[in-house]
Amino acid sequence: MRTELENILLKNRPGFRPVVNFDPAKAKLYHFNFTSSNKELAQEDLLDTGHFSRYINTQLKIHDARLGIGGYMEDRVLYKRSQLFNSTDPKSFRNGQNPGFAGRSVHLGIDIWGPAGTEVFVPVGGVVHSFAFNDNFGDYGATIILQHQLDTIVFHTLYGHVSLADIAQLQKGKYISRGEKIAHFGDPAENGSWPPHLHFQVIGDMNLKEGDYPGVCTIDEREKYQHNCPNPDLILNMMQYAQLPVLQNIE
Repeated sequence: MRTELENILLKNRPGFRPVVNFDPAKAKLYHFNFTSSNKELAQEDLLDTGHFSRYINTQLKIHDARLGIGGYMEDRVLYKRSQLFNSTDPKSFRNGQNPGFAGRSVHLGIDIWGPAGTEVFVPVGGVVHSFAFNDNFGDYGATIILQHQLDTIVFHTLYGHVSLADIAQLQKGKYISRGEKIAHFGDPAENGSWPPHLHFQVIGDMNLKEGDYPGVCTIDEREKYQHNCPNPDLILNMMQYAQLPVLQNIE
């Protein structure tokens, strides 16, 4: 059964503006798979950001795609690259604690992969809720969270891995209009040491968090977080254009 927020997003879907410039009539969109079923990942050094970036760029070139996409509720293997995901509470790692491996691996947003500097736009008008530079290996890096209201329902959108310049002049409470440019894909030095991409996530209740919200959860927490973080494609409306990868089993 759909949540109230999901119903509101579906109702208003025709009016959402694109988050990135993508014309399906002129460009291809490649669907990345970062689960254990992608045997190619076992051969890649994902700890090396430069190597990881070359893997992303090579796949986009092979498939003649300007952008890549995917990841919602995907149980990913790539989070083993950072101790940040060894705890159910990301703040515990940032505060120097390490309660042991809890295996956060389920992705709660959609990633759009592409060149650093790719422009990011606001799909629906809202105010700046918070922003931060979450500067840890594997973290969001520069992060923006907006608050919106549709038909009395309040929700939030999170934009992770953007440029530091994009948060330098932001102010809490500032209104951002639908279709307004808000950010750019950041480079690895400012985006948590990832290949350039945007993590886009929809969040109902922020649970008093500021400038940050978990983008990855454990398998046991999946149902709870899925209820609070519905499919971002209800806003993006891009997954229908994604080319599915052809996976080859390597014995």
